[in-house]
Amino acid sequence: MEELGLFPLGMVLLPTERVPLHIFEPRYRELLRECIDEERDFGLVLAEDDGLRPVGTRARVTELLEEFDDGRFNVIVTGGERFRIAGLTEGRSFTTANVEPFADEDAEPPADEATVALAAFRALAQIVEAEPEEPSLDSPQLAFELAARVALPPPMKQQLLELRSERERLRLVAELLDATGRATVLEQELAERASRNGSRVRR
Repeated sequence: MEELGLFPLGMVLLPTERVPLHIFEPRYRELLRECIDEERDFGLVLAEDDGLRPVGTRARVTELLEEFDDGRFNVIVTGGERFRIAGLTEGRSFTTANVEPFADEDAEPPADEATVALAAFRALAQIVEAEPEEPSLDSPQLAFELAARVALPPPMKQQLLELRSERERLRLVAELLDATGRATVLEQELAERASRNGSRVRR
């Protein structure tokens, strides 16, 4: 059990994911400053209307982008291991909790699921005409790496975070990528129809 400073946000940080943060609240400036100076982690957890989700991600500041005279700063943080909140603690200006590791229960290599998920990722990249960096097929955290490269809503990312099987995560990622691809194609078709209709009206 370890006490960890928490940063509750309306977003989810996945393991391996890199995201920019703008730190402006005094209590979280204090937390992040300590983490930068002492080279230690903090916990990023999804904050919802009814409280904090029980599973979060350890985060580390990997790049300090900019500091302002009023104490605000911009950073890049990278997601590390997952943790489960055992209980909130007190004594600091920012939120703290006792946490414990949240590891997978299924360690069997998911070869078939990995292939399907990576194919779904490639298909989506082709639809949006992008050339993103592609993770290795044999990565032990392939599901997180794929999901981190796509803009998914926080509830979906949290669902991935709380799954304790890479097989299940890869199946879910493949479904989410397929659904995103279908929605993108539909959006493109609707935009094209609207454009054609607009052209006819102008004539």
